[in-house]
Amino acid sequence: MLAYKFILICLLLGTAAIALAAEKPYISVGTAQTKKTVLAFPRIKALNSVLNQASEVISDTIIHDLEFMDLFKFLDSEAFIEPAHEGGITLNSFKFQDWTKIGTEFLIKSQLSSADNKKLTFEVHVFDTIGAKEVFSKKYFGSLDSLKLLSHTFSNDLVHTLTGLPGIFLTKIAMSCEGSGKKEIYMMDFDGSNVKQITRHRSISFAPAWSPKGNKLAYSVYTRHEKNIKNIDLYEFDFDSQTIRLLSNKKGINSGAAYSPDGKSLAVTLSYSGTPSIYKYDLKSRSTTLLTKSLAFDVDPSWNADGSKISFVSSRTGVPMIYSMKSDGTEVQRLTYAGRYNATPSWSPQNNKITFAGWLDKAFDIFIMNPDGTHIERLTKNQASNEDPFFSPDGNFIVFSSNRTGQKNIYVMNVDGSFVKRLTYGLGNCVSPKWSPPSLPNSDE
Repeated sequence: MLAYKFILICLLLGTAAIALAAEKPYISVGTAQTKKTVLAFPRIKALNSVLNQASEVISDTIIHDLEFMDLFKFLDSEAFIEPAHEGGITLNSFKFQDWTKIGTEFLIKSQLSSADNKKLTFEVHVFDTIGAKEVFSKKYFGSLDSLKLLSHTFSNDLVHTLTGLPGIFLTKIAMSCEGSGKKEIYMMDFDGSNVKQITRHRSISFAPAWSPKGNKLAYSVYTRHEKNIKNIDLYEFDFDSQTIRLLSNKKGINSGAAYSPDGKSLAVTLSYSGTPSIYKYDLKSRSTTLLTKSLAFDVDPSWNADGSKISFVSSRTGVPMIYSMKSDGTEVQRLTYAGRYNATPSWSPQNNKITFAGWLDKAFDIFIMNPDGTHIERLTKNQASNEDPFFSPDGNFIVFSSNRTGQKNIYVMNVDGSFVKRLTYGLGNCVSPKWSPPSLPNSDE
C-alpha cells in the first residue's frame, strides 16, 4: 500500500506540467462513431535492453487502453515511412508529411530514459499531423514497478486532451459475484483484469456503490439479527484503512445505497417503517430523512451528477416504473410508461441521459432515455436477459450484467449499444456492476 501511494505521488506531483490544452475537444464521443481516429505510435526510443523491455510494456498497455474505447485505430508500423532510427520526438525534428501521407491524424512520439534503470522518465509528445502542431507534451516519472500505472496515466491524459472527458484507464468496476462459493463484493479494473475479492461475509453481499472519491464502497448483506430473524444490513468498506463499518441495520431492508455527489449522504431504501421507501441517510449524523411517500415500494435510487435530482423505481401505479424527484423528495415525475417492469436507473455523468433495465419480450433489456423520459432507445435485444446498467465516468460506456452465455456475467458496451465486450470469466454469476469515479481507489498493494 505504501509503495503504491509513493508511486502515485511521484506520477502526479513529478509530472512536468507542460501539457498543451486544446481549446475544444478534437473528438466528440457519446454517439455512434462513423470513423475511428487514426493514431501512429512509433517505437518508444530507449537506450538499453532494460529500457527496451519496459518500453514494450508501456507501448502494449497504451495501445490496449486506447483500443478499448472503440474511438481509435493504430496504424501498423509496416506502413511507416519514417525509419525507426530516424526522426526525433519534438516539433521540427521530423517531417509531418511522412505521417500525413499514410493517413495519420495524431502522432505519438516518445522516449524512455533513466540514469540507473530504476527511476524512469517517460517523455511524450502528441501531434496533430493535419494541423502540423503539437497538442500535448508531458514527462512522467516512475519506476519499473509502476509501468502500467504510468501507461494508464498517459492514456487518461491523451483521452482528456482529445475528447475533453476523463479517461477511464485507472477506474475500477465493483460487482457482486459467486466466485468464492458465496455471493461477495468483487472489484476489477476497467477492462476486467486484476480481479480482487473485497468482502468475506460468507453470506449474500450485493448492491455495491462507490463514494465520489472512489475510496469507499457501500453495499448490503443478508444477515441474521436476534432470534435468528433475517435482515438486510448496510455496510461500508474503506479502501484507505481496509476496514468495514456498519452503516445501518434497521429492521427490514437497508439496501440500494447511492452516494450523493458531495459524499455527505446516501440515498437508500429502508423498510423499518413498513413499506420500502427511499430515505436520505446523513453519513455524519447517521440520521435519516424520508424522501418518498407512497403506499407502494420505492427502490433503486440514483443521483444525477450535480446532486439536484434522484431517479428511482416505484410501483405506485401498479407496475414498477422509473420516476425522478428533486433531491429533497419534491416534484416527483413519472418517466416511463411502457413494459411490465422497469428497474435500476442510472444517470450519465453529463446529466443528459438515464439508462435502465426494462422487461420486454419475456426478458430484461437495456434502454436509454432523456432525463424527462423522452426519446427512449433500446440498446440490447435477443441476447437473453440484460440488467443493472451503469454509466462509465466519461459517459461513453454502459456496464451491465447479462446471462447471454447461460451464466450471468459482466459486459460493457458503447452508449449506442455497439462494441459489446465481456469482462468477467470464472467468477460464477456476477451482477450489479458499478463503475468507479475517475479518481483511483487506494486498493492495490
